[in-house]
Amino acid sequence: MILTSPDQLTMLSLEPSPDQPWWDVLQRRTDAHPSWSVNFGARTPVEIIAAFTDALTTPTTNLSERSPYEPLLAAGWQPARDHDGLTSPDGIAHVEHFTDTGSNSWFIDVAIGGDPEGQVWKAYLSGTTPPHLIAAVTGALADPAPITRNPHRLPHLGHHLQAATVQVPAADMAFALERRIDALTTRPDTTPSAAPPPAPPSPRRAR
Repeated sequence: MILTSPDQLTMLSLEPSPDQPWWDVLQRRTDAHPSWSVNFGARTPVEIIAAFTDALTTPTTNLSERSPYEPLLAAGWQPARDHDGLTSPDGIAHVEHFTDTGSNSWFIDVAIGGDPEGQVWKAYLSGTTPPHLIAAVTGALADPAPITRNPHRLPHLGHHLQAATVQVPAADMAFALERRIDALTTRPDTTPSAAPPPAPPSPRRAR
């Protein structure tokens, strides 16, 4: 599945593949901003992807210039022991702004232990991705609100997972997508004025 923005500058593709990221977003270069790319792995929570796409499609006037690390620090994330990013309080999620030999990228890795089989999902955001989009992802990642899932379809997270059974009316599930679409389509249709992008936060020391 491929979606393209009305101005033909942004493309979102969904391509399920066992060995590649499932979700890719590519932005062409403009006079105001260089090209950028973002991709999410197969098991990335839908709330994370939705936070990114909501920020992507929201008018970009009066943007906050907060650092993408800010939501994580506010949620109690700590400096990582083995790299220069931040680690979640439970130790399974890691975010790092990696800069080395001219590279500039953000990496998110959610894994249990050092075993490759323990990886839950991962994401990549190029360093030229607008900071407010990266902050939307880290904000969703740090959000402590419970998420609705079928417990039989969750990856095995051992003691990291807290599950509660809640009876949800069938109507709520049947019309959840319609309500979300309605909410998105009724947002103010404003065209942002041309403005330079916010200055990116100072990168952390390269690992």
